[in-house]
Amino acid sequence: MALPQDQLVQMGHLASALGVVPGTATTMVKALSESGLVRYEPYAGVRLTPAGEKLAARVLRRHRLVELFLVQVMGMSWAEVHDEAENLEHAVSDQLVERMDEMLGRPSVDPHGDPIPGPEGHVSRPHYDTLLTCALNEEVTVRRVSDQDSEFLRFAERHGLKPGHVVKVEDRDAAADSVRLRGADNREFTIGARAASKVLVQIVRALVALLLFVGLASAQTSKTPKSEPFAIMDNSFLVEEAFNQEAGIFQNIANATFADRAWGFTFTQEWPVVSQKHQFSYTLSALGFDGLGGGIGDTQINYRYQALMEGPGRPAFSPRLSVILPSGDAGKSRGTGSAGLQFNLPFSKQTGDWYWHWNGGLTYLPRAEPVTLLPLGDDTVKVTSPFLAGSTIYRVRPMFNVMMESVLRFDDRSITGESGHARVFTLSPGARGGWNIGERQVIIGAALPVTWTEGESETALFLYFSYELPFKK
Repeated sequence: MALPQDQLVQMGHLASALGVVPGTATTMVKALSESGLVRYEPYAGVRLTPAGEKLAARVLRRHRLVELFLVQVMGMSWAEVHDEAENLEHAVSDQLVERMDEMLGRPSVDPHGDPIPGPEGHVSRPHYDTLLTCALNEEVTVRRVSDQDSEFLRFAERHGLKPGHVVKVEDRDAAADSVRLRGADNREFTIGARAASKVLVQIVRALVALLLFVGLASAQTSKTPKSEPFAIMDNSFLVEEAFNQEAGIFQNIANATFADRAWGFTFTQEWPVVSQKHQFSYTLSALGFDGLGGGIGDTQINYRYQALMEGPGRPAFSPRLSVILPSGDAGKSRGTGSAGLQFNLPFSKQTGDWYWHWNGGLTYLPRAEPVTLLPLGDDTVKVTSPFLAGSTIYRVRPMFNVMMESVLRFDDRSITGESGHARVFTLSPGARGGWNIGERQVIIGAALPVTWTEGESETALFLYFSYELPFKK
């Protein structure tokens, strides 16, 4: 896990981790400091510089790819490859490492579940629970084993605790420092609390949400005639619907997202301009609220044209053009540092109790600030990122809908100093409901978007609130 900015590792902790006396650790750190790989503060501690972080990630990449190669190709046990990889990681060439990566199918984790950094040192850091912190009586999948000791790895293998295995924590006994588990084969066994803390696990919450929504849909007791228009219209979460605001009505939309242990917020206000044909809106954002701070993100100014109204055999269509203003701090990952444009082409069509939405678009940033140490020849890079999206919304009751949204982004790697596009796929089950209060409408909603990036997944929490009201009679 990356250290927070300016946090130092105490020299005593470093010496203990390396198994050397503090004086030896200090001598080593001073040599690294002279090479520009660490920042050392006497009597305070040490941390890697950006150059040191990049070099460390490259070594980790070599080590973990070699481990996976030895297991998958050479047939060695996952419990015996650590020491072999320690020797080989310094001998293999960059070309051989890349051939290994290609032969193994561009893997994202090693045999122990540890993430493999990318060629430029970028590494995903998904959040996992341990067998000490996960929910009781819930099936969880083992994702990672944090102890590389061969004896512990053999212990984990004997008890069915390798990555990919499914277990359930039935009880924890604090007095005995023990955890009682049940494996996929229904075998019950007990391990110590210290061992349980080294096994990282994940529950697929999105599947639970999907089953809940299916149950709600099947248990419905009131139906709306299929020919009736939807009572809830322009209130999707991730996939834009193709409906402008009616003349004289404006909408306030607030979203909150919790992901990677931090909150992000957006606020959008939509206004019709003279008629429903033209709509002006703006979106403000605030990002990175993790208990240690946060701040303003980039701003969008949007214009959307209602090119087609929905009719028999015809979808609604309303292309949008947005101007991106670099109001966020790019150095703190709250913005890109570049003004830019975004184009989106949303279509919407109702069929009975179902609504279908399709989007396609592009984000263009001509002078984004790179997040890489590579010499790119310029302080900024041009970024072009296409995206596709689609959603299905089912009307359970007039004022309650369940929904499944999906977004596929092709994020331009230029901003990280690489070439090509990275595919980022999000699948988001959710629900929305609300009330009509005179001429006003209040909508609330929630979703559990799951995002897959290069083999790693992350589940987030998304909350939605909309208040629509007239601004003139």
